[in-house]
Amino acid sequence: MNRSDRHGTADSDDPGSPGMASQHQDKLPAALEKDSPHRESAVMDEKAAVRSRETLATAREDAVDLRENAVDVREGTATSRERIIHAAETIQAASDDHMAMLQQANARLVISTIEAQKLAEQVKIATAQLESAKHVAEKANLAKSEFLSSMSHELRTPLNAILGFAQLLETGSPPPTLTQTERLHQITKAGWYLLELINQILDLAVIESGKLSLSREAVSLIDVLRESQAMIESQAQQRDIHVNFLPFDNTWYVYADRTRVKQVLINLLSNAIKYNREHGTVEVACTATPERLRISIKDSGAGLPPEKLAQLFQPFNRLGQETGAEEGTGIGLVVTKQLVELMGGTIGAESTIGVGSEFWFELIRDVSPQLAAGNAMPEAFTPQAKDNAAQRTLLYVEDNPANLLLVEQIIENVPHLRMLSARDGNHGIALARTQLPDVILMDINLPGLNGFKALKILREDPTTAHIPVLAISSNAMPHDIQKGLEAGFIRYLTKPIKINEFMEALNMALEFAETA
Repeated sequence: MNRSDRHGTADSDDPGSPGMASQHQDKLPAALEKDSPHRESAVMDEKAAVRSRETLATAREDAVDLRENAVDVREGTATSRERIIHAAETIQAASDDHMAMLQQANARLVISTIEAQKLAEQVKIATAQLESAKHVAEKANLAKSEFLSSMSHELRTPLNAILGFAQLLETGSPPPTLTQTERLHQITKAGWYLLELINQILDLAVIESGKLSLSREAVSLIDVLRESQAMIESQAQQRDIHVNFLPFDNTWYVYADRTRVKQVLINLLSNAIKYNREHGTVEVACTATPERLRISIKDSGAGLPPEKLAQLFQPFNRLGQETGAEEGTGIGLVVTKQLVELMGGTIGAESTIGVGSEFWFELIRDVSPQLAAGNAMPEAFTPQAKDNAAQRTLLYVEDNPANLLLVEQIIENVPHLRMLSARDGNHGIALARTQLPDVILMDINLPGLNGFKALKILREDPTTAHIPVLAISSNAMPHDIQKGLEAGFIRYLTKPIKINEFMEALNMALEFAETA
């Protein structure tokens, strides 16, 4: 088509031309009507294409999301993997640390086990050494007790003769002259002082060994004070010392050992008299609290300075009185303090120079016991002749001639009583079987057969089993006395003989023989 054709055609087709416009308008509805299905199909196709494009876009977006999710998952997985790796590394590190700690603990346990074994060995060695030391100490203590018992026996044996015959001379007939009486008094004074020294040393040894047995009971304070007063009256009179016992409630009781309370009182009263000034005074007072009773003993002596007061209860310390006129051992206060403390009490002292000293001790208070009827004090033994009384026999088994002579002279004024003697246990048993004495007085330390073995033989023999046997010995330790009583002796007398005590025991044995 040439240019003019194209242009003509264009002109004929131009709807804007007046000729064609009308024609075109007439043909348009028919064309539109003809093309309508195609257009609808195209529109539908277009819509489908749009939907496809939208679907594709959505798919692309979903794919992007999936890729992003995949990235996130990969990143999350990587992060989780890193966390897992970190956690694994942390666990491994902790495990390594724990293992290291276990190894260290195991090493320490091994070291501790070795040390424990060493310690166990040391404990075993120390225990063996302790047992050995304990055994040695027990042997030493036993040797000490045996030594003291032996020394007591060796000292008491000659004292028995000295004091016994001195007492007989003082009361003998004809009576001694004034000069002889004075000399006898010095002999007995020295003898009893020596015996007191022996007793105090033995008391101290027994207390220190822990073997002192106490018989604690309700003790009437007024009774024990009266007994103590009676025992120190003569000492006070000799020095013209006035002892004043202040009144107190006579229903007061202490929980203590009666004998030891009296021992404490007598020691303190004796010291108050001994170390007092001439024509001085001693005041005894008792006070009470709901739990305790206090006994105070105040003297009018020279008093003690503080430095000496601090040394009061030291053994063998006489506080400068060694060169004085008064005899003493420096043991009495030590024994007194230990006795008070063993009874659950306390003791102390105050002193002022030029005024005097006050000693006090406190004991646990007790209630008044119910007194049984008929507890009257037995009267002292006084040998009295009985009309038509049968002759009675005392067999004394003793190897010491001086002791035999002493007892023979003691009983020579006892009516209807004769004495047989044997120098050893075997001879004593033979005489007991043939003579059947009323009472046997048995020494313990006899040659050959000792007193315990002799008593056993006498008790096993029906012929002599009924005869009461008194023990007499210089073995005066508490365990010696206890052993003797447990063996079956009805009384255990110690030397030196106290005549009144001896006669009381003899009288009891004779009465026992009559009722047996």
